Amino acid sequence: MENLPTNFIENKIYEIRGLKVMLDSDLASLYEVETKVLNQAVKRNIDRFPYDFMFQLTKEELEVLRSQFVTTKFSKTRAIPYAFTEQGVYMLATVLKSKVATDVTINIMRTFTKLREFALTYKDIVIELKNLKEDLKLNKNQTIENTKHIKTAFELLTQILEDTKKTDDKVMGLGLKKRIRYNKKLE
Repeated sequence: MENLPTNFIENKIYEIRGLKVMLDSDLASLYEVETKVLNQAVKRNIDRFPYDFMFQLTKEELEVLRSQFVTTKFSKTRAIPYAFTEQGVYMLATVLKSKVATDVTINIMRTFTKLREFALTYKDIVIELKNLKEDLKLNKNQTIENTKHIKTAFELLTQILEDTKKTDDKVMGLGLKKRIRYNKKLE
């Protein structure tokens, strides 16, 4: 059990109460002890497991787990399991004091670290996407504003061209009338 694949351990990490935790039965299996033995060791050293290291699931939380994993061992579980946070997992290794517990805990700690790094990367990506969204909103607003200015400029140019055409027609008309009068006088 010295080198457990990270994804094998990841599949045994759940999010409960907003915390990444591992269940007593999964840890017992990894540590190669019975769940009962693991829980007895915890009870003998309960002062090492404050609420942020270990807690017992509620019946509702267990039902949620059962509903998410219909075909797994949760359907067979009679006792309500204990959940161990990363710190609780580390403390378990100090209580169990076996080579297997030490080796497995090292792998579990590495997995928790990778999950934390992934979460930070994911958080950075979300922040970057939010920034891009804001930039797009600003660009959209700027584009709308620019379109309004262009439309106004186009309307003004159209009006100027129409006014110029009317003026040209009048000027041309006056010139033509003067020529006609001048030509009539010459005749």
